Amino acid sequence: MAQIDLRRKLSILADAAKYDASCASSGTSKRDSVDGKGVGSTEGMGICHAYTPDGRCVSLLKVLLTNFCIYDCAYCINRASSNVPRARFAVDEVVDLTLNFYKRNYIEGLFLSSGIIRSGDYTMEQLVLVAKTLRTEHDFRGYIHLKLIPEADPRLIEEAGLYADRLSANIELPRDEALKRLAPQKDVGVIKKAMGQVRLAVEAAQPTRRERAKAPRFAPAGQSTQLIIGADGAPDTEIMERSASLYGGYGLRRVYYSAFSPIPDASSALPLAKPPLMREHRLYQADWLMRFYGFSALEIGEGATDGMLDLAIDPKLAWALNRREQFPVNVNTGSREMLLRVPGLGVKSVDRILSVRRWRTLRLEDIARLCRGIDKVRPFITALDWTPGGLTDAVDLRARLAPDPAPVQMSLF
Repeated sequence: MAQIDLRRKLSILADAAKYDASCASSGTSKRDSVDGKGVGSTEGMGICHAYTPDGRCVSLLKVLLTNFCIYDCAYCINRASSNVPRARFAVDEVVDLTLNFYKRNYIEGLFLSSGIIRSGDYTMEQLVLVAKTLRTEHDFRGYIHLKLIPEADPRLIEEAGLYADRLSANIELPRDEALKRLAPQKDVGVIKKAMGQVRLAVEAAQPTRRERAKAPRFAPAGQSTQLIIGADGAPDTEIMERSASLYGGYGLRRVYYSAFSPIPDASSALPLAKPPLMREHRLYQADWLMRFYGFSALEIGEGATDGMLDLAIDPKLAWALNRREQFPVNVNTGSREMLLRVPGLGVKSVDRILSVRRWRTLRLEDIARLCRGIDKVRPFITALDWTPGGLTDAVDLRARLAPDPAPVQMSLF
């Protein structure tokens, strides 16, 4: 193969990495060097932008080590049979790019994945070597996210966790049978085994109260995974149940959702059209409800039609409209659990309400000041000077609260 210059490699391998959504750096902490001269940090503002839960924007260099791959996964643009430009970075090239981009204030960390070259072990060795070189030879203290090769030797996965802040192994498809059919070289059992190893190592690195010294750091920002939406026919309810199982079984920090995008020369086994992006958005909202609002996947799925979430309204509102007998909730006496289920009230708003009501009895105008918008909240609460009357049970309540559809330009032809 003819030699490719570094700029061209970066163009190919950065573009090839865009299909992996799991690149947020939430949950990490700053790595402090002994002498305070370490390079990089995840603190502050910054190629790829990820947002942490507290609102910080973290810029990451998001690339593949190579998009050559011996696997032929039907849904992957970088599959062995795909006719796409190929490139491969040397380890030192990724290290130099990361350091130079950081010093120019372009990035604050690295997200590194790869196609499978030679074998799983060889590929994982190369990924680990990038992180190890950055940490040990250049004292790089910025954020590093490494993509795991699940079939690699467990010792390589263990080593990866010592240098990376976060690890991820993508389940890819919600249905096991679909993964077996569309990615025959992948084994969901092997993927889960690698995720289980990471969970045990992360937990072992957490010191107990009786321990004086901390265990060696291991992926302090935990692990994540990605599910491709719309490639295998799984409905939203099945996807949410799969996510809930992954959170519970492997202690994941995040499950990321990526709407399937048709690829050139696609297999006939794949759908011809991509799902609406709003579906991906609704799944993220549902995921948020499971992680921060106390909802179960079963509860969120109550308002689904044929297993699909309503694209016109958010999942919390859909649930509330389906469970009107639980409303209205008194903002002055209601539990935190029930207040979190009120449409329009977020975690911060509920915490503010709980704090303020200790000192005064809340009126509707107080709630309006404590949340972003009162229109969606009003039908589901009572306050000192407000009761919704029949509004909660109004037949047209959904129509009142659903956003107006975006205007569509009529065609002349």
